[in-house]
Amino acid sequence: MIMMKRLLQLFIVPAIIVGIGSCSDKGGGGGGGGGDEANLAVTLNPPAGSTQPAAPQIDFPLTVSITSAMPPQGVTIDVKAAPDGSTTNFYTESKSTTAANNNFAITGTPTGVVCVVTVTVTSKTKATNTVTLSYRYTRKS
Repeated sequence: MIMMKRLLQLFIVPAIIVGIGSCSDKGGGGGGGGGDEANLAVTLNPPAGSTQPAAPQIDFPLTVSITSAMPPQGVTIDVKAAPDGSTTNFYTESKSTTAANNNFAITGTPTGVVCVVTVTVTSKTKATNTVTLSYRYTRKS
């Protein structure tokens, strides 16, 4: 407890004082767009980086969750699936959204082939704010 008080006195209180001291009457900035946008944080289900066990189903569900603050204009989610090592996609879908949770169903999966799903989420407000994740799965016959 004493250690916590000491940390407050040594670091937090001076930081607050410096922060208050740096405020001035130099004029206001005005509104405007811009500002710093939080970096996108995204999770997938199935999890990014995973290799899913082979499954006999035809449609493979995918949930893309935006876990960071949503950019003001939303995001674009691009989902692509291709056999591992191939650049030819058998599935592509693009969705513009402001929803935190977004569901997809990967269709057209060839049997007996390891496939890679690549998900790219891009802010519509700041195009350089982007996240790309992927996972692997196999459709068994």
